[in-house]
Amino acid sequence: MFGLELVAKGKLTGEEYLSRYCHRCASEMELAQPRPIDIPGWVDEQIHKMQESGTDLETLQDKARQEYLNALEYIKTTYPAKAKKFEQRLEILAFLARKRELVRSEYSRFIRVVQAFFLKIAEIAGLGQDIFFLTLEEVFDLLDGKQINTIWVPKRKETYQQLRALPNYPLIIKGRFDPLAWANNPNARTDIFDATEIPPVNDSDTIKGAPGASGEAEGIVHLIHSMGNADQFQPGEILVTVQTNVGWTLLFPKAAAIITDVGAPLSHTAIVAREFGIPAVVGCGDATMRLKTGDRVLVNGGQGIVKILEKIPQ
Repeated sequence: MFGLELVAKGKLTGEEYLSRYCHRCASEMELAQPRPIDIPGWVDEQIHKMQESGTDLETLQDKARQEYLNALEYIKTTYPAKAKKFEQRLEILAFLARKRELVRSEYSRFIRVVQAFFLKIAEIAGLGQDIFFLTLEEVFDLLDGKQINTIWVPKRKETYQQLRALPNYPLIIKGRFDPLAWANNPNARTDIFDATEIPPVNDSDTIKGAPGASGEAEGIVHLIHSMGNADQFQPGEILVTVQTNVGWTLLFPKAAAIITDVGAPLSHTAIVAREFGIPAVVGCGDATMRLKTGDRVLVNGGQGIVKILEKIPQ
């Protein structure tokens, strides 16, 4: 996001931005997923959306930085004997977090290279995007000059589109899992699936998670399962989703607060929300099940609590 602001101010060219950052995207480990660098006009479109939303990234970052300094000063004043060691540990943690993200970034570059390799095979074989609907064995057969049968490709595409339309699967799955039945179950959890147990129905007006980023915000929920429908997200709404990664960062400055099913205080959602000074509650487990677009909630990021104020009629 800050790179886009530099482009908008003429301090960075669009080409430089694409080279530095546009190997990253929401589904960056998916070979068939186009990268921003593959989409004509992507940079200009994102800058337009950022300016249209009226988001001032420098103000958000300055506010978050000041909150960090205030918290650090509180530690130094309240716990002077422990403050130095705490600050040293904080620096180590920040260093490791940057290294972790650097590794992910370089791995994403590697995936980009693999993607280019498969697309070159597709170009030679005249397959286009169908290359991504072949098995690895079928691709090897192509490279060996053998004839392959593509009769199953249309059915594989149909199945792919059907499953892609579903919410993100739970991170933990126990027992036999039917994704279509799970998606149609109004009481299904999005963090854990256990075929041997019926999940309890939670009808309280409070959702509990982990503190992600401090602050309070009241607003209207916008439930988003993938970046494919993120264009409908409006400034000032509260983003509710399963989890986020670097590809979701473009939405953060527009959000009044963020709520996720999965995550912890060191998750992507929590770290980026703190950088922008946006309240966040993470690791709720069932937020995407209990909240719908249009609900009104009060988010307390410091306590890790979401209060449901008003539910839209079902």
